[in-house]
Amino acid sequence: MQNIRAILLTIAGVALVGLTFVFAASLTVAFTGILALVMIGRAISLRLKPAHVHARTTKGREQEQMRIWNDGRGTIIDL
Repeated sequence: MQNIRAILLTIAGVALVGLTFVFAASLTVAFTGILALVMIGRAISLRLKPAHVHARTTKGREQEQMRIWNDGRGTIIDL
């Protein structure tokens, strides 16, 4: 009777260790997936840049063109 009880406790212990491993692995996969989605979203959002707006003067300087651009540190206006 004690042999049967020992065998059942061993099987229950192995099953508990297996369930713990499966739970930890599923959490790892879930966190890895969430992290991957966040990193992909950030990479895509960094690639999107605003379109350049070309400004022109209308007061007697039709031959010259004012250039405006943003170098990442601030807007530059070239008269």
